[in-house]
Amino acid sequence: MGEKATATGPRSECCPVIVAEKPRKGKPKPIRVAMGGGGTLISIYPEDLTFLFELDKPCYCNLKVVNNSEHHVAFKVKTTSPRKYFVRPNANIVQPWDSCTITITLQAQKEYPQDMQCKDKFLIQSTRVAASTDMDEIPPDTFNKEVDKVIEEIKLKVVYTVPSGSSDDSGITSLGSRSFKSLSDDFTMLKNASIEEIQTIQRLKDERDNMLQQNQQMQRELDVIRRRRSRKSDTGFSLTFAAFVGLIGLLVGLLMSLIFSSPQPAA
Repeated sequence: MGEKATATGPRSECCPVIVAEKPRKGKPKPIRVAMGGGGTLISIYPEDLTFLFELDKPCYCNLKVVNNSEHHVAFKVKTTSPRKYFVRPNANIVQPWDSCTITITLQAQKEYPQDMQCKDKFLIQSTRVAASTDMDEIPPDTFNKEVDKVIEEIKLKVVYTVPSGSSDDSGITSLGSRSFKSLSDDFTMLKNASIEEIQTIQRLKDERDNMLQQNQQMQRELDVIRRRRSRKSDTGFSLTFAAFVGLIGLLVGLLMSLIFSSPQPAA
């Protein structure tokens, strides 16, 4: 029996032959996945989504998408918590060597997350498109996994921080691993620290309301006085007119009485 040979010659034990598997027809190319930063088609700056977290206020974060290629690249933004975030634009086309800015808004939150940790994730998909593709009408199948289509995916994590210099900075950043109940109690204390400012604002509002009420009361009194004057003027005019008419009637009566009572001349 002769030794079995491959296309590269006899098999050697010290130098095994590695045969690469040929890609099968009809099998889509694998998706390129990157964590932060960017891939071959686009780069993302910054690598993490950092929000300056404040209660009852929306928080904003901008992402810059840079096209690293000489082709038109379409991208799409996805998140694990779509109800918490507002993304504009959530899909767009970037021209060769150009860039685009994405504004991501965290909706106003009523509570601090436990330990100020966020498990939300963002995924940005990108792929090459034809130069004639309309950025306002990107085909819905643009990011489908198909043959001869490369889709890059960049994953971004979300980080919550407290604005520097804010009244809540020292209290919140020192919470560490405290429970959520303790966090709520501390925040209540922080809110009470500015009670004087709240009282001042409330006092100014009360003074404004009192001035408005006094102004309205004065306006009502002026209206009443005007109506009274108008009625008095109408009443005085009516009495004067009646007296004048009565006087004329009296004079006419006297004249008629004199005329009819005067002696007739003898015939």
